[in-house]
Amino acid sequence: MAKLHAFTVYYVKRGRNHRWRCSDVTFWCVDEHLCNQWTQALKELLEMQKSRPKQLLVYINPYGGKRQGKRIYEQKVAPLFSLASISTDVVITEHANHAKDNLFEVNIYKYDGVVCVGGDGMFSEVMHGLIGRMQKDSGIDQNNPKASLVQCNIRIGIIPAGSTDCICYSTVGISDPVTSALHIIIGDCQPLDVSSVHHNNTFLKYSVSLLGYGFYGDILKDSEKKRWMGPMRYDYSGLKTFLSHHYYEGTIAYQPAKQTHGSPRDKESCRTGCYICKKSEKQLAEQTKEHGLKHEEGEEDWKVIKGKFLAINAVNMSCACPRSPKGLSPAAHLADGSADLILVRKCSRFDFLRYLVRHTNQDDQFDFPFVDVYRVKRFQFTSKLSEDNESNVMDIGKKRFGQFCRDHPACCCNIVNSTWNCDGETLDSSAIEVRVHCQLMKLFARGIEENCKDEAAYSQSRIEQLL
Repeated sequence: MAKLHAFTVYYVKRGRNHRWRCSDVTFWCVDEHLCNQWTQALKELLEMQKSRPKQLLVYINPYGGKRQGKRIYEQKVAPLFSLASISTDVVITEHANHAKDNLFEVNIYKYDGVVCVGGDGMFSEVMHGLIGRMQKDSGIDQNNPKASLVQCNIRIGIIPAGSTDCICYSTVGISDPVTSALHIIIGDCQPLDVSSVHHNNTFLKYSVSLLGYGFYGDILKDSEKKRWMGPMRYDYSGLKTFLSHHYYEGTIAYQPAKQTHGSPRDKESCRTGCYICKKSEKQLAEQTKEHGLKHEEGEEDWKVIKGKFLAINAVNMSCACPRSPKGLSPAAHLADGSADLILVRKCSRFDFLRYLVRHTNQDDQFDFPFVDVYRVKRFQFTSKLSEDNESNVMDIGKKRFGQFCRDHPACCCNIVNSTWNCDGETLDSSAIEVRVHCQLMKLFARGIEENCKDEAAYSQSRIEQLL
């Protein structure tokens, strides 16, 4: 025992509430040859895991969200990447769209993934840069709403350092930098649906979480004027928007997602290894093999709804966050090629409050006569103002005194248009066309893992499987 030989194995252990941590164990051996055999065998096994990244491009936003992106990366994430022998090229963003523009210039194909350190806005920049670069290199016109986009096989990792981190929370189950870094190191892969938003054959934005018109659009528009308040601006603008209680007239046309399994109200939450997303992945592979990129969806089976709406929301994921653990649509799936379209019709202020409260508990938030939800693959929205071709005196007055009416909603003029909230960014065009692209991109994640305590009260079918 005078000459001991040893090697240390670092591994990931899962804790409570979807939190991951790195741990290690050291093995001691007297025989040097036996020790070398073990280490060589372990190294060969690790080399076989090609999904593990070896080189990453990292974008850090030092200004947004908690304004701690650089510190979080240097203190919590960089040491783990170094331990896993992952080389990184780090870019500190200096202005808006810095990461997006940079992705059109660098050689992205030499990287195994792109990591963004920041909030949902930072992720949106990286996503637009990667998807846009792939379409540009493939000769795809993003302005064509019927174009079949090329899948982006370069995975995106999210190190949460923002105000809400909704996307990270909805795909991992927790907003924790160490947990996200370990998902990247292990090389997890989670496909993700992406919606393209167009207006008059012009590309506007991509969306992976929330497209909100009415209530959530008004909150965002008002909060943008109050950035000096910090995160509190969302609470202030939310209360102000709720009290104003504006509704908007318009027409929704949508195509049901008939090939997608499940329903927004079936309580089948999207979890790691989701069988619904797996079936969609298989269908996508068969369609691509049969039709290629020229495959276009049919134009039949459009459903049309006209009405007055307090909120129109379309979500590609649950949009869960600490304040709303189940999100806007608890049964929405990450990679099934569909979005859940939620229509909240005009109702009393008290009824709307009841609906909002449902987002914070386990009750069915769609169980109201003024709330409709549909699983769709495409939809279009046109406000009543856009539908009316003729102008009258009232319309002229609204245009002339529009700013006064926006600042003083208690006046006699009604606000005719809201703003679209697209993943936390405003869209000025009220009339839009949206199409869901199945599994267009991939994340360094594996979906939310099962939590027996939480699922016991929420999904009876999953309980039976566990038993």
